Amino acid sequence: MTDDAPKPVLRLKSQKFREARQSDWRALSTQLDKVERRGLGSFSIDELLNLPLLYRSAMSSLSMAQSISLDRNMITYLQALCVRAYVYVYGPQTRFKDVLYSFFVLGWPRAVRKLGGEIVLAFATLVAGAIAGWLMCAHDSTWYNVFLPGEQGSRGLDSSAEDLRKTIGGNPENHALSPFAVFLMTHNVGVAISTFAFGAVFGLPTFALTLYTGITLGAMVWLFAQQGLGFEFAAWLTIHGTTELFALVIAAGCGFHIARRLMFPGDVTRKQALREAGTLTGTAMIGVAVMLTVAGCLEGIGRQMITDPFARIGIGAVMLTIWGLYYTSVGRRKPGEGA
Repeated sequence: MTDDAPKPVLRLKSQKFREARQSDWRALSTQLDKVERRGLGSFSIDELLNLPLLYRSAMSSLSMAQSISLDRNMITYLQALCVRAYVYVYGPQTRFKDVLYSFFVLGWPRAVRKLGGEIVLAFATLVAGAIAGWLMCAHDSTWYNVFLPGEQGSRGLDSSAEDLRKTIGGNPENHALSPFAVFLMTHNVGVAISTFAFGAVFGLPTFALTLYTGITLGAMVWLFAQQGLGFEFAAWLTIHGTTELFALVIAAGCGFHIARRLMFPGDVTRKQALREAGTLTGTAMIGVAVMLTVAGCLEGIGRQMITDPFARIGIGAVMLTIWGLYYTSVGRRKPGEGA
C-alpha cells in the first residue's frame, strides 16, 4: 500500500441528514408556535420538560450541519429555529405585571429616595428663585416684562383684575386645554428634560434653569397678588402645580446628581460613577414623565372644569400627600431584607 492511495471520504447528504432529524425540528417549531400564541403557561409539564431537549437537539444538528458544510438553506433554517427557542429556554420570563411591580413599587420610589439630598437642593433653588422674582418685581415692576416677555395682553402689567381673573377661571367653552395650559405644560416638560440633561455640564445650567423657573413663578404670583388675586392664583396653580413642580424638582435633582458624580466619583472610576448615576436618574426620570402626564391631565381637564378655589386647593393638597407618601413609604425594604 502506498501513501498516494486515495483516502475514503465520508459524505453525508443533506437529504439523509434532514430525514433523520426533521421530526425533532418540526416538534420544536410546533412548540414555539404555541408558546408565541399562548405563552409558556399553556404548556403541560411534559411539554415544558421536552422543550429544552428539543432545543439541544436542534443546536446539535446546527453544529453538525455547519461543521460538514451542508446545504446553506438548512443551516439558515436551523439558526432561526435555535434563536427562537433560545428566547424561551434561557431568556427572562418576567411577566408584564412583574415589570410594573418592579418599577412602580420598587425601582421608582427607591430611586427618588436615593436622590434626597439633590432634590432638597433643587427645591431650595426653586424657592430662592420664586422669592427673588417676587422681590425684584415688587421693587421694579418692569422686571416682569424681562422675566416673562411673552406674557402680555391679558397677563401683562396693564391687565386689570378682571382680565387676570378670566385667565384663571374655568373653561366654559369645554375645550380640553386652554392656550396657556398648553404653553405651561410644554414649557415644563422642556424644563424637566433640560435640567436633567444639562447636569452633565457640571450642573451649572441645571441650577440656572431651576432658578429661572422659580423667578418666573414668583413674578407671576406677584402680578396676581398686587391685583388682589393671590389666593385665586395659588388655587389655580395648586391643582396641577403640586404634581408638576414636584416633577421639575425631581428632574433638577437628577441633574444635580449627574453633576455630583461627574465631579466627585468617589472610589470608582468616573466612567463607572456616571454609569451608576445614569441608571439611577434614568429610573427617576421615567417617573418624572409619569408625573408630568398626571399633571397634564389635571391641568388640561381638572383645572378647566373645576373652578372653586377651595376644591382646587383640596385636589392639589391630596396629590401632594399622595406623592409624599408614595416616595417616603412605598418600596421600603423590610427588616432583614438584603440590599
